[in-house]
Amino acid sequence: MILTSEKKKEIFEKYGKKATNTGMAEGQIAMFTHRINHLTEHLKNQQKDNATQRSLIKLVGKRRSLLDFLVKKDITRYRQIINELGIRK
Repeated sequence: MILTSEKKKEIFEKYGKKATNTGMAEGQIAMFTHRINHLTEHLKNQQKDNATQRSLIKLVGKRRSLLDFLVKKDITRYRQIINELGIRK
């Protein structure tokens, strides 16, 4: 996986407001999105990699549940993270 600790700090600093704030929903959604994009690129070359495909489906589900939580909690934060990451429902 190409997600190094420096990259994680950068993601959480940008979306979680602080590098140490790893519990904020926006930071976790951004990290999942980064991992999903990486796995999607991998699966374009390796179509028969079933383990990676299963991992990708699980990550999408986790991100979806966090997005659903954010919709219920604060719709403006949800809309902001959707626009920043380019995620569509």
